Amino acid sequence: MSVSGRGTLQRAPTILCYQEDTDKSKKSAKIRFIRFICVPFSARKDLSNSKILYTLRGVTKAYNRRTVLNIAALDVRRGEILALVGPSGAGKSTLLRLLNFLEHPTAGTIVLDDFSLNGAPPPLDIRRRVTTVFQHPILLNRSVTENVAFGLQLRGRRDVQAVVRAELARVGLESLAHAPARTLSGGEQQRVALARALAIRPEVLLLDEPTANLDPGNVALIEQIVRTVNREQGVTIVLVTHNVFQARRLAHRTAVMLDGSIIEIGDTETLFTTPADPRTGAFLRGEMVY
Repeated sequence: MSVSGRGTLQRAPTILCYQEDTDKSKKSAKIRFIRFICVPFSARKDLSNSKILYTLRGVTKAYNRRTVLNIAALDVRRGEILALVGPSGAGKSTLLRLLNFLEHPTAGTIVLDDFSLNGAPPPLDIRRRVTTVFQHPILLNRSVTENVAFGLQLRGRRDVQAVVRAELARVGLESLAHAPARTLSGGEQQRVALARALAIRPEVLLLDEPTANLDPGNVALIEQIVRTVNREQGVTIVLVTHNVFQARRLAHRTAVMLDGSIIEIGDTETLFTTPADPRTGAFLRGEMVY
């Protein structure tokens, strides 16, 4: 990576790398052998003509008369990975809570397909289309299997055990299926939370700093899972992260937030190499101090 004369981040043709298990037969092995597979960044699917899933217009959120979020306009495309980056206090997590209907906007409109959040609690079928994995996983004081099965049981699914087994295999936790979830390491707990979220097959997956403070191995595995469910199942993903390199690895588009507003949004690679707003370039280069 280098810095060009214009002061923007440059690097040679971008290569997107992810990890894949090379020995899937050893299901109970605690150490899994993985190899790196790299594909050109351009191999990501083009979502520029995708339908709009979320539409936000004039959205604000205030606490005690202090406005912490002010989004003039934002569209989230169906099937994309959208990264939200910016300094602490920029409003990223607040925006995520609005997208999951955990809170209501103070003003403005949020539309999910044809449903408009107008201050009334959304119906259950709308809420079930969206789920969130938080930075600090909230796990039941039960086994790993019971945690992953919880959402399925609430929905009255009959294939609970089969789905749980498949999701535990996806996140590499088959050998810990009967372990108390709260006794696991931080990375393992986050994978339990991710498996629980994916088990219900959400249409929208919201991730709030899902790999913060995790070791590189867990980060790589979680990123691989995120990339796979987006590519294979078409799950729309909105990712909040302080790790701009993670945003660059994963996201189709990236939005930079500052003081509660989106100052720039666009194709991830274009935004990183030729940002239109000088504040974006300064943030990505680590020149902003807060």
